[in-house]
Amino acid sequence: MDKKVIMLICAAGMSSTLLVENMKKVAAKRGLDVTILAVSALEALRKLDSRQIDVLLVGPQVRYMIPKFEPKAAEKSIPIESINESDYRTMNGANVLDTALSLIKN
Repeated sequence: MDKKVIMLICAAGMSSTLLVENMKKVAAKRGLDVTILAVSALEALRKLDSRQIDVLLVGPQVRYMIPKFEPKAAEKSIPIESINESDYRTMNGANVLDTALSLIKN
């Protein structure tokens, strides 16, 4: 599998930092070559225009904004999904990483 890029969108780009770190630890243990980043909802559209993204995961606190991102995601064939609230609350990096990988087309 080529290196994949997973982008998490949250309100300010800060609340998901711990989740991203947990996901990176799991990916490293599994030997996966992935880039995982968190951005604010305001920054997300710019990032979608400026770099290759393979999957978008939206934090539960901003899932109401998914319709804002869907047109750009569809244009670039990027799957988009809300992060499971329980996984987000418990910072379950393994489950969120598994969700992201299941959405990516190889």
